[in-house]
Amino acid sequence: MENYEDFDAIVIGAGHAGSEAGLALARLGHKTLVLSINLEAVGFLACNPSIGGSAKGHLVCEMDALGGQMGRTADQTLLQIKMLNVGKGPAVHSLRAQVDKVEYHKLTKYTLEQQDNLYLKQGEAKEILVEDNKVVGLETASGEIFHCKAIVVCTGVYLKARIITGDYIQEIGPSGFKQASYLSDSLQKLGFELRRFKTGTPPRIDARTIDFDKLDIQYGDDDIQTFSVLTKTKLPNIRPCYLVYTNAESHKIIKDNIDRAPLYNGSIHGVGARYCPSIEDKVMRFSDKERHQLFLEPESASTNEWYLQGFGTSLPMDVQKKTVQSMHGLERAFIMRDGYAIEYDCIDSTRLKPTLESKDYSGLYFAGQINGTSGYEEAGAQGLLAGINCAMSLQGREPLILKRSESYIGVLIDDLVTKGTNEPYRMMTSRAEFRLQLRQDNCDLRLTEYGRKVGLVGDEQYEIYKTKLKYIEKAKSLLNTMIKPSEINDFLQALGETPVDNSISISALIKRPNVDIFNLNEILHIFDEFPHNVLSEINVEVKYEGYLKRQLQQINEQNRAENQKLDPDLDYMSIDGLRIEARQKLNKIKPLTIGQASRISGVNPADISVLLIYLKKQNK
Repeated sequence: MENYEDFDAIVIGAGHAGSEAGLALARLGHKTLVLSINLEAVGFLACNPSIGGSAKGHLVCEMDALGGQMGRTADQTLLQIKMLNVGKGPAVHSLRAQVDKVEYHKLTKYTLEQQDNLYLKQGEAKEILVEDNKVVGLETASGEIFHCKAIVVCTGVYLKARIITGDYIQEIGPSGFKQASYLSDSLQKLGFELRRFKTGTPPRIDARTIDFDKLDIQYGDDDIQTFSVLTKTKLPNIRPCYLVYTNAESHKIIKDNIDRAPLYNGSIHGVGARYCPSIEDKVMRFSDKERHQLFLEPESASTNEWYLQGFGTSLPMDVQKKTVQSMHGLERAFIMRDGYAIEYDCIDSTRLKPTLESKDYSGLYFAGQINGTSGYEEAGAQGLLAGINCAMSLQGREPLILKRSESYIGVLIDDLVTKGTNEPYRMMTSRAEFRLQLRQDNCDLRLTEYGRKVGLVGDEQYEIYKTKLKYIEKAKSLLNTMIKPSEINDFLQALGETPVDNSISISALIKRPNVDIFNLNEILHIFDEFPHNVLSEINVEVKYEGYLKRQLQQINEQNRAENQKLDPDLDYMSIDGLRIEARQKLNKIKPLTIGQASRISGVNPADISVLLIYLKKQNK
């Protein structure tokens, strides 16, 4: 008879981090309990009904390359998909999908329910049980005790959550789900320092009260890259989005009522994200701006609710109503759900190893907003890596630690465990030093081998990857093909390019500003057999060859520092020559490499020089 009290691992939370962690553990053969405070909260999109976006789209595609789930679910439930930043370089091109939040939740829950080795249960975690600094089990609020070898904490924004709308404050979690009341106390008993962060969400508006004819329509993109390489069908664009703008009247209403704004009158104590300010914050901080651009986005094909993106707020309900109705096209708007701010507990992420395991307790991992991040994608990426590393530990295998130079996930986790964060952390392309190497289009080329090695990339996905490699190799062999002037000069002149007097290689042609592999192939038909994603890859590599080579040199230099290992038990207080601040910071973080040590705030190049001299003496 099956024993439902003993598990290899328990995942606390079934949001985007918890779902990825639970699926990774179960797919890697471990009996896993996923505990959700409410089964209706599984994979729930509590804030914006979208997946991806600038830098976030990179994270989703990287998760897919490693064998994660988010990209597959987004592809299957989307309402609209668009490539952002196409007017800029390929490093910042990012997919963003409007997804059906109802269907996304249903499909995520169904995926978890159908997964072998995974048991989904509704309940609230009360206390993490440890013995000799090792995880041994979990007690729930109802008194049940489950035994396990590891726990992954993915509690999102639920820990002692508090929702604030004007002077109306509720001790509940997002979207009316109950808060997690007990686990914060358990974490504090274990010695974790908790901090209060804040995020927020805009009002939802009844579609019947929106004058769409007055608004600028925003369509999705056709024939576009998918999040998952396993998606075979063309992605549909079912619903458009719309542009809305604030105006002078909107700003006056907010300014006249700013004393009632919790953000300004002291009602909110949590730290919010600078990169996602509320509408009242935008109006007060950027008072010179005549208007702010907002987006109306559909929440689902099965509801009338529309999300007013860019209008996150905790203003009183009457002020929200007046401000919304002051905007063109929203004069008749009826708010179905008011916007709110939410405060919650999270931990200091520098108390974690690069595997996302606690430095103090064996078998205790943390992922998602509990680590101080914001966003579904950041949470999912952490959940996937925490699940993988938990499984690797259970199997006695080497952990998966991705470098900053090879993935946005590597940048995200390194930032969290090395630098920490004093506000909700949001992934941005500017955080990556080598973003031209870390493009969205080559996530599979960078990370599929890792996913295959740990055991999450199956035969079908791996075969797709191997086929792409073969196509790329074959296409590259054609780049030195010489083209005669008679074959190309009319084409060049039509594009405003200088004609050639002698034969020229395809590679040299692609490097010209107005030429790319696609318009070139329209006249030469040399690359007709190759898929679009292969040609796109070749086009970027040829056009940016010089930049890519320089970045590779920089990566090699950084990797030399990353390859210089440090003893995790090294006592930096005993190293003469190190400044006191550096000793304290190094002792707190316990970096695993010289590279990680160099990125710690408060550790300067002189400290690294002292450390290198010390290591050289020790090696002798």
